[in-house]
Amino acid sequence: MTPLTWLYVPGDRPRVIGKALAAGADVVVIDLEDAVAPDRKEYARAAAADLLTERPPVPVHVRVNALGTPWASADLAALAGLRGLSALRLPKVTTPAEVRQVAASTPLPLHALLESALAIEHAYAIARAHPALRGISLGETDLRADLGVRADAGLDWPRSRVIVAARAAGLPPPAQTVHPDIRDLDGLAASCAHGRALGFLGRAAIHPRQLPVIERAYLPTPAELDHAETVLKAATAQEGAQALPDGRFVDAAVVAEARRTLSLARRGN
Repeated sequence: MTPLTWLYVPGDRPRVIGKALAAGADVVVIDLEDAVAPDRKEYARAAAADLLTERPPVPVHVRVNALGTPWASADLAALAGLRGLSALRLPKVTTPAEVRQVAASTPLPLHALLESALAIEHAYAIARAHPALRGISLGETDLRADLGVRADAGLDWPRSRVIVAARAAGLPPPAQTVHPDIRDLDGLAASCAHGRALGFLGRAAIHPRQLPVIERAYLPTPAELDHAETVLKAATAQEGAQALPDGRFVDAAVVAEARRTLSLARRGN
């Protein structure tokens, strides 16, 4: 199933993690980094490791602390070999060497978060750093601070850069970063629509109430499904480029997009 929702939850709140696992997210991300105060890091690490000794009902990723911090090595050591852990999320990656360093110490799939100008410049190299890397995405709060960007549109170039780098490296489309205002569901929906237009697929969330909004925004609409089915019927009836009755042009690229649309609509089946 293609994931569309990733729900972040602080690692030092085991009861909240339990609720998150039943909230309907495609993936739950236990956060040992920004959501946990320094004096709670050890407790959060131990609580996450204890929870993940058995396989949970949905895939669980853990965002460890960034390489170079006092907690990173202990995080990686504590999480090694846990049955319930599906992947590691690596924050503040800036070079391919950081991905390779972690990949050498764990068999787990990795996801890199790009959160600085230097990371954006290295996006394609990071995306191709190691076969264990299964995705890249942005950390927009840190990136915004690094670039001094105030208007949201100022991040559209880095967003597109990461989307293109992922595609060029053969990785899945990145998911959007979190929308920090959990009450602003209209704003979340509008932001998801913009992200989808840029080429993102799915989004991280910080509250269960955001999950249905994200899923609705990223699933194909009835009109998109109708169009995809019409395209595939036309392609089945006749090979090569052609025009639909309404004048829209159909070629191999349009057919491929139609197949992706139908596949996404069937993701839960």
